Amino acid sequence: MDDQVAVVTGGAQGIGHAVAKLLVKKGARVASWDIDATNESAMESLSAGSGKALAVSCNITDPVSIDAALAKTTEAFGTPTILVNSAGIAGPNAPLDEYDIEAWRQVMDLNINGTFLVNRALVPGMKAQNYGRILNIASVAGKEGNPNAAAYSTSKAGVIGLTKSLGKELAGFDIAVNCVTPAAAKTRIFDQMSQEHIDYMLSKIPRGRFLDLEEAARMIVWTVSMENSFTTGAVFDLSGGRATY
Repeated sequence: MDDQVAVVTGGAQGIGHAVAKLLVKKGARVASWDIDATNESAMESLSAGSGKALAVSCNITDPVSIDAALAKTTEAFGTPTILVNSAGIAGPNAPLDEYDIEAWRQVMDLNINGTFLVNRALVPGMKAQNYGRILNIASVAGKEGNPNAAAYSTSKAGVIGLTKSLGKELAGFDIAVNCVTPAAAKTRIFDQMSQEHIDYMLSKIPRGRFLDLEEAARMIVWTVSMENSFTTGAVFDLSGGRATY
């Protein structure tokens, strides 16, 4: 991936960080768009003096912040050719009829609107080069729905729909737009969930364990490589056997 420029949202930790790490290892220059306070130190550890990892403070629900992040990334590395949209939140666990309305809006704003805004910002540069790879991280909850997680399940189903739509729009370019539907991985997103919900998710995975971050990174990085030259608008399963379609 030499000479590739990648944007990874949510790259400070979790799946996003594992993806950023593997992309740097494979030669890409990576900008982590994140508002997490650890973003700077996380990218410094990946760069190790190579200059291939850049921390960019970005609120992906704010178009102005996204424009500024894109300008900083382009100035440092050039026009992005890869996008891995990993930023997201789970929201609280509660029955739908008791779900906090403001919490619902926050989940939708970050998971759906944020995905739309970041994709919207990076597509023009990819079109101009007639090359790009986009990977949006959805969830198996977007396929099957998790009880007491209506906001998260709905938002991730929306990410799948957006990916399929954009994949068809860009099929005439050498731009692949895909998504993955991971089962749960042990990241800080667990801090937003009840233990009962965590136990429920584990019980649904035939592999009998949670997803390993490096496993996720390997599949994701392949989907944004030149090798993935035909598949677009697709959903790659990362559910450990849970998904039935």
